[in-house]
Amino acid sequence: MSATILSATTIGIEGVPVHVEADVQHGLPNFTVVGLPDAAVQESRERVRSAMRGAGFFFPRGRVTVNLAPADVKKAGPGFDLPIALALLVQTKQLPAEPCAQLMVVGELGLDASLRPVRGVLPLALVARFKGVQAFIVPQVNAQEAALVEGLTVFAPTTLPMLIAHLLGTVPLPAVTPEQRPSTQRNTESDFAQVRGQAHAKRALAVAAAGGHNILLIGPPGSGKTMLARCLPSILPELSRDEALDVTAIHSVGGVLPPDAPLQFARPFRTPHHTTSTVALIGGGSYPRPGEVSLAHHGVLYLDELPEFPRQALESLRQPLEDGVVTVARAAQTVKFPARFMLVTSQNPCPCGYRGDPKRHCTCSPGQMLRYDRRISGPLLDRIDLHIQVPRQDFATLRIDGAAAEPSASIRLRVEQARAVQRVRFQGSSLHVNAHMGARLVTKHCQVDTPSHALLQQAVDQLHLSARGYVRVLKVARTIADLAGAEKIELTHVAEALQYRPS
Repeated sequence: MSATILSATTIGIEGVPVHVEADVQHGLPNFTVVGLPDAAVQESRERVRSAMRGAGFFFPRGRVTVNLAPADVKKAGPGFDLPIALALLVQTKQLPAEPCAQLMVVGELGLDASLRPVRGVLPLALVARFKGVQAFIVPQVNAQEAALVEGLTVFAPTTLPMLIAHLLGTVPLPAVTPEQRPSTQRNTESDFAQVRGQAHAKRALAVAAAGGHNILLIGPPGSGKTMLARCLPSILPELSRDEALDVTAIHSVGGVLPPDAPLQFARPFRTPHHTTSTVALIGGGSYPRPGEVSLAHHGVLYLDELPEFPRQALESLRQPLEDGVVTVARAAQTVKFPARFMLVTSQNPCPCGYRGDPKRHCTCSPGQMLRYDRRISGPLLDRIDLHIQVPRQDFATLRIDGAAAEPSASIRLRVEQARAVQRVRFQGSSLHVNAHMGARLVTKHCQVDTPSHALLQQAVDQLHLSARGYVRVLKVARTIADLAGAEKIELTHVAEALQYRPS
């Protein structure tokens, strides 16, 4: 009769329980792992063999078969090392089966029987709570992440012998208690107080932060586009606990969760290089992993030098910008990753960067400028709510001994007040900000008066606004009204929103 240990794996960002079954039969020595394992799981054979011997146990001689059930689910990663070792110890009578009956176990084994951290522990801990296990066993580095799940008893040994001593009752381990850590500190280096001039761009970024809108910054080299974008997180409110758990789960599965910060309260700010591939940006692979758009969930995705990104990668942004989710379809399975982010982009006005600059002559030919503009499709630009010109600043504005600019703290206060209004507006729904409103909510919350309606009609005719562009103007106007503390959208709010559309 085989021995079984409960473990789990991740599909997308969801945890799936896996039963690790071990069987030892007489015959020529052989160690086989079945159940759609990847290369990392296959290599667990050598790690488990060395770890068991290093811990003072004997490895069985004969035909060893390990089955990972259900067999039609792909298994990836080294997290099955520890449950495989426990299943073999139970099967060879070196460990009683009773202490392992109500456990869920994950962990990678070193050759010296030490336990190493694994990815995706938070989704696995949620599965453990759902299964009603008595205890969840994880490596010590993953302990605080697993302890985020309320009502789950977590034990975190550092070695295989330490875990065996705990299961036998000789040296019990203390249950892990969640640490009361302060929320993530903000980066004080990126503050709007350090940005000289650019009042129009700062105002647009405040509107974008208040309503979760996408924004494009256009200006010559050195005008401050990158600095403005990097200051945006300093005016965004902290994540709520539910949002923080979502972000933590995605970052854990993606392998980018810092070990000293198991719960992320600061909003993500992802800045992929312009050579990033479509799979790296959107997510995917033979064993699908979240891409940059999902790692930026509830945060900011900043694409610097937008026209330099591959066209296919940029076009793949259309679905997440509209739906807030990425669907990765493969022959064996289809995985969905959340991707509700703010898109912040920047670009030069032309290849040389000086088109329209009053002090530098543009050297680009009309053909070069046309090809440069065509690198970004119209449908993608139409999904960006605010298009902002960031001009060059003169010396009088740049002087470091000049008057200090408004700090991020005061701007963030206005942003938080506007978002508080939106939380009340969307109470009971999954929406958080105005940018996520659907057609029904736009009709309900974005009513305009007669003068505003006339201005919008004129703008649609002269600016050739698409239906999507018209709706996005209404959403931005609603956010501007929220920043002003106005209950209804007024003519000035619509006029400002129209200024942010490209001519």
